[in-house]
Amino acid sequence: MANSVQQFDFIIVGAGSAGCVLANRLSEDGKHSVLVIEAGPWDRKLMIHVPAGVYKVFQDPTTNWNYETEAEPDVLQRRMSMPRGKVVGGSSSINAMVYMRGHPTDYDHWASDFNLPKWDYSQCLPYFKAGETSDRGANEWRGGEGPLNTTRGKLENPLFDAFEEAGDTSGQGRSDDLNGFKPEGVARLDSTKRNGRRCSAAVAHLRPALKRTNVTLYTDALVKRVLISGNRATGVLISHRGQDVTFHAEREVILSGGAINTPQLLMLSGIGPPDHIRGHGISVTQDLPGVGQNLQDHPTTIIKYACKKPVTIHKALHPINQLAAGMRWMTTGTGLAASNLWEAGGLVRSTADAKTPDIQYHFGPVGFTYQTDSSISLDQAFSMHIDVSRPTSKGRIYLKSANPADKPLMRFNYLSTPEDQRSIVAGIRRGRDLIAQPSFDAYRGDELGPGSDAQSDEDVLEFAKTSLGTDYHPSCTCRMGTDGDAVVDEEMRVHGIEGLRVVDASVIPRITCANLNAPVQMIAARAADFILGRDQLSPDNARFHFEPA
Repeated sequence: MANSVQQFDFIIVGAGSAGCVLANRLSEDGKHSVLVIEAGPWDRKLMIHVPAGVYKVFQDPTTNWNYETEAEPDVLQRRMSMPRGKVVGGSSSINAMVYMRGHPTDYDHWASDFNLPKWDYSQCLPYFKAGETSDRGANEWRGGEGPLNTTRGKLENPLFDAFEEAGDTSGQGRSDDLNGFKPEGVARLDSTKRNGRRCSAAVAHLRPALKRTNVTLYTDALVKRVLISGNRATGVLISHRGQDVTFHAEREVILSGGAINTPQLLMLSGIGPPDHIRGHGISVTQDLPGVGQNLQDHPTTIIKYACKKPVTIHKALHPINQLAAGMRWMTTGTGLAASNLWEAGGLVRSTADAKTPDIQYHFGPVGFTYQTDSSISLDQAFSMHIDVSRPTSKGRIYLKSANPADKPLMRFNYLSTPEDQRSIVAGIRRGRDLIAQPSFDAYRGDELGPGSDAQSDEDVLEFAKTSLGTDYHPSCTCRMGTDGDAVVDEEMRVHGIEGLRVVDASVIPRITCANLNAPVQMIAARAADFILGRDQLSPDNARFHFEPA
């Protein structure tokens, strides 16, 4: 979209989860001009909006940055695929749509452990609620009038019933709502859907904002660097349709490119670890050694079981079934195509000594076998992701070169600590115990992964190292804080540079114990009030049930 005006009050880099929220909130009073710059295309592809199309979407190279990690030393030197959304809506347009806020104590620890008193859960909950319309209805924990629609899992399948019952009988617990009164146990999950379609951040926030005359969106535009004069960010230089274009920000430049792109752009702009920046021939603008450091993610593996009854969705890829599911979705917005498949899950403790949940489950009535990098087959099986939800391993994002078109390098150091290795082994054992419950007796066939031969801790860990992947939650690379390794303050202003903020998953100081899309949208909503000098919403001390440690 062309625009002859080269100056805006606010320039937002990235039309992902945070950028879409910011565009909506910063423009709603009509007083400020807002430019949003997105490296990818519009979200016009049909499969983006079909929930069950998620596996096609996140493998689509036209809407994906297609990142890959460096060889990971503690998981057999394997390189991990790291898809991130390069499309309007960002990763909220290609993710599995699970809406999870994490555990309330996640945020309380941000406040206490990182000297961030504005970020305890009582001050975050009002923004979660204000941003959401839950089909569960508004209550003490959930919102009913926000722009983002969230929907409790609706796919009927006896395996989901068996899963929930197993939470009770295994002692791992059961919850009616993991974002509600009891944020622990197993449950039917929420997803970001509206009328059976994906409700991405673009659908919820950006498209309404673009109806206003004070919001401009550039797609297929790569930001090459932030322009800085003295100690102030003044604008950005972009490449758009083969031309370099400069935009000036009257008030602020806001980086919302995510935990990979944002630190890359900061370093390209001379902000970050000075020796690393100079090593690529870039002049140092601000010495901030924490840029790109503290990289965190949720490592995951999958346990998989053959199913003795044909209740799984193994026939979903048959052309006739695909056609029938597609027609039902187009006419009614219901059925299998309206499901994101991972409709149940849990937050549980790996051991009795764990003070809070440290393992996350995602459960689905489906078993995947990857035929190639881009094709899968479905088995008569059911599966469960086992995530290390409180990892202690940390990695780093760093520059490959001074060329903005070169992908940055990244190493997550998955399972590099004894704590994470113990957690993944304990999590697999907890998952096995859940599936061993009587409610699964009628369905549980052979264990296909890890397999019944893997019984010792050493064997289970070897399986984890061989099969480990990511749950696609990179974060924490420009963290909030007041110490020397922090990149931004608690209002997300970059230390030492005026007129520059970072608002995305990179500012998280320690990863939450669940999916990140909901926290990132909450963070962005709070950031908008900080940016405009508005009062934050009043704290909300809701009641919660926590299991005794």
